[in-house]
Amino acid sequence: MEAGLVKLNPELMALISRSGGTDIVPFRQEIFVINVFVAGTGYCDRITEVLGYLQTGMQLTMRRHPENEVDDYAIGIWHKDVRIGWVPMKDNLVIARLMDAGKLFSCKVVRVEPHEKWPKINVSIYMID
Repeated sequence: MEAGLVKLNPELMALISRSGGTDIVPFRQEIFVINVFVAGTGYCDRITEVLGYLQTGMQLTMRRHPENEVDDYAIGIWHKDVRIGWVPMKDNLVIARLMDAGKLFSCKVVRVEPHEKWPKINVSIYMID
């Protein structure tokens, strides 16, 4: 019997993972970057609806918005298809540059404080490496 590496193929990956192996990332780790309050939550039309779903530890998506008229380094924070706000301008430059270079980021809800006009959503931002 020959010892060595086994070549991966779609059938083998399907056996390993229910999603066809696409969620297997060797040596993946989350590196904590910063803890911030989401900026601009009061401008989200559906914020009241979204607040009902947010829970401590829930992962949110981050997307670059280089075409933003106010901030060239804008990064939106999303819950599913709703942008709930932004990474604050004072904190987004390095993260935006890393995202533009291909690094992946996500954030997790730390705390939610409902307020009528400006809900406070505290998140921890992580680089996925």
